[in-house]
Amino acid sequence: MENPSGSRSTYKLEFQGNGKDFFSVVIVNWLLTVITLGIYYPWAKAKQLQFLYGATSLDGDSFSFHGTGKEMFKGFIKAILIFLVLYGLLFLFLYLKFPLVGLLLFYVGFLAILPLAIHGSYRYRMSRTSWRGIRFGYRGDRKELTVNFFKWIFLTVITFGIYGSWMSINLRKYLLGNVRFGNIEFDYNGDGGDYFVLNLKGYFLTIFTLGIYLFWWQKDLFEYYIDNLSLNKDGKEIALNSTVTGGNFFKLGIVNLLIIIFTLGLGYAWVVTRTLKYLFDNIELDGTIDLDSIQQTEENFKDATGEDVSDFLDLDFVM
Repeated sequence: MENPSGSRSTYKLEFQGNGKDFFSVVIVNWLLTVITLGIYYPWAKAKQLQFLYGATSLDGDSFSFHGTGKEMFKGFIKAILIFLVLYGLLFLFLYLKFPLVGLLLFYVGFLAILPLAIHGSYRYRMSRTSWRGIRFGYRGDRKELTVNFFKWIFLTVITFGIYGSWMSINLRKYLLGNVRFGNIEFDYNGDGGDYFVLNLKGYFLTIFTLGIYLFWWQKDLFEYYIDNLSLNKDGKEIALNSTVTGGNFFKLGIVNLLIIIFTLGLGYAWVVTRTLKYLFDNIELDGTIDLDSIQQTEENFKDATGEDVSDFLDLDFVM
């Protein structure tokens, strides 16, 4: 650990879950979700997150997820109502023979809920996560994120998608820059231009190599996400560094694919746990912040609506 002189310390991030234990969680979740015609889904998601967080540790101490099925069920119902309204409007105007109006309202409504879902998901997930009893938090402003989101969308549209790389990095900067871990602040230093070049290279090399370079592209993306992330407190910093390799990503992906194919999908639990173990085992944290000095600063937030809407949309903006 760090001493008063400010010497550097290295912290270890680990995932200790195994496929067998996770499978017992997943199979029960699947069965209960099917039997209850989907009603159990919020409880299933809560149990899955509780397992995955509890199996992840930093400096020997596990993370905890405090969200509950009851909280998520309330958000689940609200999310269903939101989508029922959107689809109701669409079918109403289709029935009235105004399909273009219906589609326009549907897509405008869909876009309108995206920043709300992202904001709500971050606010809920962070506030329900802790380490050594210290809560995470998210301090982003919903109105500010919404205005920025539509500005970035507009720039992406008028540049025929080129600005998408800058939008992705701007969004990541805003979200992660507003995450707190007690009195520690997160910071993300990615650049849209670098991200654009990285994806352009990955796209063409993947085509040129008939898909083989895809694994090295994924390695570059993961590395770019991690290497530009840091934690800051009182002028001190912990930097994150990725040590993944394209070759290991290739082996991981091929073995995972074979597991899914030969187990007819039942090996999903092993795929998840071995992937998380590889990723977390290849993230280094090094810096001058003493983790024992973290103080509680964040509040609890129990509205899981954004979490469930983002889940319906299959968004994965949570770190």
